[in-house]
Amino acid sequence: MTQKTSIESRFERTLFASRWMMAPMYLGLSVSLALLVVVFLRELAYYMPQILTISADKSILAVLTLIDLTLAANLLVIVLFSGYENFVSKLDIGETHDRAAWMGTVDFGGLKMKLIASIIAISGIHLLKRFMEIGQSDADKVFGDRELMWLVIIHMVFVLSGVLMALMDWLMSRAKAQKAG
Repeated sequence: MTQKTSIESRFERTLFASRWMMAPMYLGLSVSLALLVVVFLRELAYYMPQILTISADKSILAVLTLIDLTLAANLLVIVLFSGYENFVSKLDIGETHDRAAWMGTVDFGGLKMKLIASIIAISGIHLLKRFMEIGQSDADKVFGDRELMWLVIIHMVFVLSGVLMALMDWLMSRAKAQKAG
């Protein structure tokens, strides 16, 4: 009996330690964050010389592009920190003044909701950019009616998925509350 317990104990410690195999993936995500910064700076550098001559429509599209990249970076930071803390190890950085309030408090359910909300926001911005390009010959060559229809359908699938996930979380929390009460 003790040998089985010893084997089982070692097996469980090995399984528990295997979570560290995720660490290189989170390091890779931080490299991806650097990639987004480079793309953001490249876009900014492209639009800066045009600041005095750019049309209102083009400036809105430029700003939406920068917002899109920022939201993607925000999503990456949330996944990076929350995922690491939920699945690998707690970040031992102490209580610094610039520690984000949500760090250490976002569980897997919260991470799911933040993820889908960010995806919906990014999709919505992308869709808005495409709507603003309607009637422009360059954009109309790439995004015809069929492509725009699919963008709307895909966005609505994201929205429906978000609503269904929120509903499932709400039902689960309600069931837990009834069980506890």
